[in-house]
Amino acid sequence: MSLEPSTLIATVVDKYDAELVEMRRDLHAHPELSWAETRTTDLVAAKVEAAGWRVTRLARTGLVAEIGQGDRVVALRADMDALPVKDVTGDPWASTVPGVAHACGHDVHTVALTGAALALGEVADRGALPGRVRLLFQPAEEVMPGGAIDLIAQGAISGVERVFALHCDPGVDVGQVGLRTGPLTSAADRIEVRLQGTGGHTSRPHLTGDLTFALAKVTTELPAVLSRRMDPRAGVSVVWGMVQAGSAPNVIPDHGIVGGTVRILDAVAWSECETIIREAVIDIVRPYGVTATLDYQQGVPPVVNEARSNEILAAAVHDMLGPDARVGVPQSLGGEDFGWYLDRVPGAMMRLGTRTPGGATYDLHQGNLRVDERSVAIGSKLLAATALQALGVAGR
Repeated sequence: MSLEPSTLIATVVDKYDAELVEMRRDLHAHPELSWAETRTTDLVAAKVEAAGWRVTRLARTGLVAEIGQGDRVVALRADMDALPVKDVTGDPWASTVPGVAHACGHDVHTVALTGAALALGEVADRGALPGRVRLLFQPAEEVMPGGAIDLIAQGAISGVERVFALHCDPGVDVGQVGLRTGPLTSAADRIEVRLQGTGGHTSRPHLTGDLTFALAKVTTELPAVLSRRMDPRAGVSVVWGMVQAGSAPNVIPDHGIVGGTVRILDAVAWSECETIIREAVIDIVRPYGVTATLDYQQGVPPVVNEARSNEILAAAVHDMLGPDARVGVPQSLGGEDFGWYLDRVPGAMMRLGTRTPGGATYDLHQGNLRVDERSVAIGSKLLAATALQALGVAGR
């Protein structure tokens, strides 16, 4: 009996459900940091190649796989790297690598895309794939400016019509999917301000540059300046994570450093922000007789979901999970290098619910992150169905 493609996707993923959960636990137990995802790449390559995909390994880590025929190509992306975070879950499949954990759910992303590959491979075998699907198993999402830049440089989205991805959301129940048209995440940059002065005794601040006082001014005044120099609707947020200066209470140090992140909701403001920050830092420290060196690392642009692509995601959610599975989600101040792809081709990202209904709500980038493992199969079905939906509509 011939099955409808959506039914076939569900049937294939359900058949491999236990295997996919075991793969997720294996990856969770063996996390690899950015640009070191060698074992993960090997494991994924073996499974995807066995499902009939044409696999191309990338220059460092990660891989691109493709299946199908024709001129139209849609892409599905998963990130593979872990974080330098200690796993404190205590689960039997907790990380075996000290100080490294899949605390952002990339193990789920990787396995969900692998499951989609198994399902789409079966669809292609039955001649029901109306075009080509390209899988992007991407390394190094967790470092700026992100591994997406390398994939783009290697031609990974050449000829791609649309690109899609998912991201775990521990604030959304499993079986539900968060969708949003327009901005989904923010731009995210890193900033480090180093101050240099002559140093001296705290009893004679007038004879030296009071570097510690100047450093404090940078930490408080820079966010204040941006609130007046930039459109408040851009949602510019400067948050410091590191302040270092001095080693004795009666000594004015000769150097100090403050570092943090700049997050911006608006892409236009993102392009203007660095210039304004550089001007502001120089002006802030000028009265205190110290000099400032600014290291500004532009990170990633906002993820902006294109309207038609978001409708494709919604159709896939409806087909696989029903009309009540779609929920709205707010724009996040988190950064995601998926934005680099969307700078070049239309696409969209969905928020995959990973919270057990009635259970605890965890946070990303925390060592206690747990996911409801039913989300693995759900993610596989949604990614595969999204590819079919995208190929079933008119091109750009």
